Amino acid sequence: MIHEILDGNGGAFSGHPHPRRLSSRVFFFLFPLLFLSTGLLPMSAPAAGGDTPFQPGEKLAFAVTWGFIPVGEGTLQVMPATRLNGVEAMHFSMTVRTNRFGDIFYRVRDRMEGFTDGEMTRSLLYKKISEGRSRRNVTVTYDWEEKRARYFNHEEEHASVALLPGSYDPLSMFYAFRFFDLEVGRALALPVSDGKKTVAGEAFVMERGVIDVRGVDYDTFLVRVDTKDLDGVFKKSRDAELLIWVTADKRRIPVRIKSSIFVGSFTVDLVSHGPLKQ
Repeated sequence: MIHEILDGNGGAFSGHPHPRRLSSRVFFFLFPLLFLSTGLLPMSAPAAGGDTPFQPGEKLAFAVTWGFIPVGEGTLQVMPATRLNGVEAMHFSMTVRTNRFGDIFYRVRDRMEGFTDGEMTRSLLYKKISEGRSRRNVTVTYDWEEKRARYFNHEEEHASVALLPGSYDPLSMFYAFRFFDLEVGRALALPVSDGKKTVAGEAFVMERGVIDVRGVDYDTFLVRVDTKDLDGVFKKSRDAELLIWVTADKRRIPVRIKSSIFVGSFTVDLVSHGPLKQ
């Protein structure tokens, strides 16, 4: 999924394309990728418990802009705990949709679900349904006895890849990240698998400061994601950057995410968040 989102055409981009000629994978890769990109954790994730940064019922809403133009919106939500094959599991969901302007270029109506074990030490299942211009019904299974992830689309297996210990699916890794304390100068890494590719990405905590996001001041850490293992537009952009501002409190909520690539600057801003239930 990671490389498919970034470059659906499989070829190099060149010149300065008009918005109508932007690749669909370039134009709307950003919102899911910014949360699902690789590289935000130490290799051994802590078990859930103690001072938990989120609870079922939490909902984060985001707006996506290309330059100054609103192009879409998305949500991240912690669902009630469930059971998979008799095992207690954490359940997360994400939705992404383009607005009327974005629909002109590429209509997106996506829903993703991630499931981990109850202690959040590894992923158990990942699902993605796309009902926009690109239609997919993806399931990724994580077989920890064989240490392999398998990628299915419309119930047909298309790929299989070896897992690193403690690997997360592209959605659950965002929530695992929030268990870790951040400090300036800290290097981070996490194994992530989408069923087609398993990578141990890296990130670096650059600085701490207060930023204004849609009229609200947030005390944040700025995290720079290393894009060397990301395909598509990142590899085709000499000065590509992926930056995430995360609140410096125990919730560690992403309030702004930015990427600068050759087709322009994309921004994802937090617009609302539900209360943390105690």
